[in-house]
Amino acid sequence: MRSTQLASWFVLLGLAGCGGGSGSSCMGLCGPLVANLGGPLTGLVGSNFTLQNNSVAGSTLQGPTANGANVLFAIANFNTSYNVSVKTQPTNPTQTCVVTNGSGTVPASSDITNISVTCTTNPPRFAYVTNSGTNTISAYSVDANSGTLAAVTGSPFATGSVPVAIAIDGAGTYAYVVNQADATISAYEINRTSGALTLLTGSPYPTGPGPTALAIAPASALAPASATVFVANGDAGTVSAFSINTVGQLTAVSGSPFAAGTLPSSVTLDYINNQAYVANQSDSTISDFGISVAGTLIARSGSPFATGSGPRGGAVDHAGHYLYVANAGSNTLSGYNPAAGPLTTLSGSPYAAGSGPLAIAGDPLDKYFYVANKDSNNVSAYSLGASGALTTLAGSPFPTGAGPAAVAVDPMGRFLYVANGGADNVSVFAITASSGTLSAVSGSPYAAGGMPSAIAISN
Repeated sequence: MRSTQLASWFVLLGLAGCGGGSGSSCMGLCGPLVANLGGPLTGLVGSNFTLQNNSVAGSTLQGPTANGANVLFAIANFNTSYNVSVKTQPTNPTQTCVVTNGSGTVPASSDITNISVTCTTNPPRFAYVTNSGTNTISAYSVDANSGTLAAVTGSPFATGSVPVAIAIDGAGTYAYVVNQADATISAYEINRTSGALTLLTGSPYPTGPGPTALAIAPASALAPASATVFVANGDAGTVSAFSINTVGQLTAVSGSPFAAGTLPSSVTLDYINNQAYVANQSDSTISDFGISVAGTLIARSGSPFATGSGPRGGAVDHAGHYLYVANAGSNTLSGYNPAAGPLTTLSGSPYAAGSGPLAIAGDPLDKYFYVANKDSNNVSAYSLGASGALTTLAGSPFPTGAGPAAVAVDPMGRFLYVANGGADNVSVFAITASSGTLSAVSGSPYAAGGMPSAIAISN
């Protein structure tokens, strides 16, 4: 069966049987003989999915590559009872996983192989768009079947000066907005029924000067221990880090801010490998950091690494195998293998894009990537190959409104949303599952505020 992080179980089950004395010898797992508890895992797309056995946290499964017919979920002593259940549901995208045949008694000498875990992706509920020209957030309810948008009552909601980025926590409970001119983060609670935003007590929170982007790392059994917000401070060449408490409020992480390159323009997170990538627009580089349990950033050996000219947005596939960066100055995408050690360039990289590519998003099944080309008013679409190479899709690029600044794929991979900064609206496209091609949905585009700059979708 597939090996996963079962350290806590090994410690608990192993220590009891390790005898003392000069003649004792423990090789491998000491203690009572144990059985593997496993079976099929299907539908997992998100990351940081944690199981438990008899309330003891253990196995953390990451991304679509963890699926299989014989997956190890837990271990237990022979002739004892077991109860495998979900401790933490997956995020990015948010999913609901259900355990079947999870409890019983372990036989005297054989494994349990009929436990089944099935995961489904939670449908989108709301979409939020920052409007940098009117200092507001447009909020919409999302029809998960048609992709259409409807304005939330009370929208638009006030924010700080020149909002340029937005991110939503993994539970869809809180939204965070970077205000560039104020050098602050506005924090909001999301009404899970209506989608309305309420400013949190203590908000806004100061950042470094000229913040440009943010991203949220969910709490993980690996790192970080608490959900953490990372903010790129463009005018300071740094990244600020804030932990999120149980009511959504922010506290600066010890040691923050952390040095990056010149004019950092985006933060891209690899949830599988606990990495953060920061595109440095003026340096034409990308800084590569590990994320510690405390939420601090640790520069990896060889960082920063060269990109194309003027790098802006980035994206990592859900399996954590490949990193892509949109180079606005050279109209290309750079592709990398982010495995342990220095970033290595993918075969065929850089890949041609449109004019002024700013943002990139992938579908949750790692089949397609989409890039907003601000100066050519379109979206480039690509298929993802087995080795990470990108191939332009038939019909690409697809026209959008003027000045597309941001893109997002809904959690189920059925629709693409584009914030058009020069047209003050949002384009919505249906994604053809078999080909990745785009077609505008009925009613698109939808009105937004002045100069839409970023978009986020919550479950």
